[in-house]
Amino acid sequence: MTQRHSKPEILHTEVVAKSRLFQIEQVHLKFSNGVERQYERMKGGSRGAVMVVPVHEGKLLLAKEYAAGTDSYELGFPKGLIDPGEEAVEAANRELQEEIGFGSKKLTHLKTLSLAPGYFSSKMHIFIAEELYFSELEGDEPEPIIVVPWALDDWQSLLGNADFTESRSVSALFLAQQFLAQSVQTTE
Repeated sequence: MTQRHSKPEILHTEVVAKSRLFQIEQVHLKFSNGVERQYERMKGGSRGAVMVVPVHEGKLLLAKEYAAGTDSYELGFPKGLIDPGEEAVEAANRELQEEIGFGSKKLTHLKTLSLAPGYFSSKMHIFIAEELYFSELEGDEPEPIIVVPWALDDWQSLLGNADFTESRSVSALFLAQQFLAQSVQTTE
C-alpha cells in the first residue's frame, strides 16, 4: 500500500546568499511526523528556461560553447532563459535563432523537467524543432557558438562523445528520439 505524505510546513525562510542570477535560501521545515529540518535551496528567477533539439535535413544541430561551471567547451542543444513576457515556445524559437542561426516553423513541446528538485526551483521546457529556416538574431553570447551537425541516425554515438555530458541535453536527446520514433509509427 502506498502511503501519502502531506507537504511539510515551511516554518521560516531566510536568504543566506544572493547573486545576479540566484539566491540561496535556508528553509526550516516541519514534516507531518513532527520532525523539523533545515534545507538549503537555490532559487532562480521564476521565468524558467528552454532547451531545443533542432532537426534539419536528417541531422541534429548541436551548439558547442564554453561552460564556466565545468571550465570546458560542451556540446549540447541550444538553450536559454525565457525573457519576461515571453512564452516558452517563443523563447525556444528565439534561442534557436540566436545560437544556431535557424528559426522553426514547427516547435513541439516534449516535456518540462526539473533540474535538481531537492536544491533548485527552476524548470526547463524541452522542445523539438522541425521545418527549420535560416534566420539569425543577435544573442548575448560572449563569443560565436560553433554549430555541430550530427547525423540523426547516428544519435547513439553522440552519447559516447566526451564533450556531450550535460544531463539536460542527454535527456532532451532521448525525448526527441522517442518523439521521432512515434511520429514515424503514426505516418506508416
